Amino acid sequence: MTEDSHIQLTKEAMSKAYVPYSNYPVGVLIITDKGSEYSGCNVENASYPLGNCAEASAIASMVMGGEHKINKIYVMTKNDEGGIPCGGCRQRIREFSDATTEVIMCSTEGIKNRMHLSDLLPQSFGPEHL
Repeated sequence: MTEDSHIQLTKEAMSKAYVPYSNYPVGVLIITDKGSEYSGCNVENASYPLGNCAEASAIASMVMGGEHKINKIYVMTKNDEGGIPCGGCRQRIREFSDATTEVIMCSTEGIKNRMHLSDLLPQSFGPEHL
């Protein structure tokens, strides 16, 4: 698939977000090392801290698909600067990534920034430390 297709799939995931409290939809698309694609959206809950981030939803889908290695992850919000993963999601991404995993931050208008996970979460703690 092309990058334009990946952005469109990320936008479609964002459109499915359940965000009645924050009105802050987030969509994610994971591309695995095998080229598989898994998407997710954020899902809020009346007990506000119990919602799921889009990244966590996509990672759960990937694990259910039998895969464990993120090659690229697209994160989209309606913000002009694009989707920036929260601290908890950076750690979730790290669990299934390495320093070269590309995090692609998008707005509805397209890609706003690209970073390697090592730049987004420097000196990270991962499974190899256990």
